[in-house]
Amino acid sequence: MTQIEILAPAAESTVTAHELTAAEQTGLIALAGRLTGPRHPLIDSPDWLAAAREATSLLPRRLLGTLRAFRHDPGPDGVLLLRGVPVTAGEPLRPTPGVPNSVEHVPTAAAAAIVSVMLQLGEVVAFRNEKSGALVQNVVPVPGKEDSQSNAGSVLLELHVENAFHDNRPDYVGLLCMREDPTGDAKLCTSSIRRALPLLTGPTRRVLGEPRFLTEPPPSFGALGGVRSAHPVLLGDLDDPNVLVDFAATHPLDEQAEEAMAELREAFVATMAAHRLRVGDLAVVDNRVAVHGRTSFTPRYDGEDRWLERVYAHLDNRRSRVDRLHGGAVLN
Repeated sequence: MTQIEILAPAAESTVTAHELTAAEQTGLIALAGRLTGPRHPLIDSPDWLAAAREATSLLPRRLLGTLRAFRHDPGPDGVLLLRGVPVTAGEPLRPTPGVPNSVEHVPTAAAAAIVSVMLQLGEVVAFRNEKSGALVQNVVPVPGKEDSQSNAGSVLLELHVENAFHDNRPDYVGLLCMREDPTGDAKLCTSSIRRALPLLTGPTRRVLGEPRFLTEPPPSFGALGGVRSAHPVLLGDLDDPNVLVDFAATHPLDEQAEEAMAELREAFVATMAAHRLRVGDLAVVDNRVAVHGRTSFTPRYDGEDRWLERVYAHLDNRRSRVDRLHGGAVLN
């Protein structure tokens, strides 16, 4: 395990990184072979997920150690970067999808790899109102959605906690780069409350720790109705809190709350790191302590645009049982 330095707009930041060796890549390809092929069921079937849950124990030992350490403590940045993850098993990569609600149903080497990694951090889950509840989702630009604050857009995507509006939001978000942005403009931006907290005043911390904010569902959830009850932005121990905010969808309920939220955003931007993901980079964001977003870019819609695969994981599957019909992996 190494520390890779990334220059943020106003400060130096590091993320925990793990470069896969050739032997580890070979191990991942062999694992994928157990989960792919014409005789295997579709990704979203209980049988495939059960097979993936069993196969994840076969991940290379050093990688297993890295994932266990990150699960124990996500560090100051709340991000783990795995480099060199195989995205194909030697076959050519198909063109970047360009349709709304694009997902992966047929098991591939990339899907097997990202699901196996995320299963070491918890239970893989999805949300019924987001891309029909598919477990492996494509993050790609979609024509006509350029201005959307969603995975289909290409304007600047505001820093946010994934599905911040939901009581059972993911604990981890995995983003695997299948094809990098040919322009080099699209960068994953991350910032953690552990980095930002020292920049906040005491009064601001107190306001952010009170239920004075409302968060709406994102556009990707369609017409899912309304917002839930008011909530704090900082949760738990205010010396090392979790964060719950989406700067495109969280609304302060009074002037003090508005000022506190603006100060928090400034602190996040000041400590933010920008990551240009390369093919085979898998960024895992701890959705409790880190926010993420994306810089703007200009899609070409020629089959060569930026393409990430996304998978969510929960630490505690019992916590979300009330939202999972028949105990499956998809939350209402």
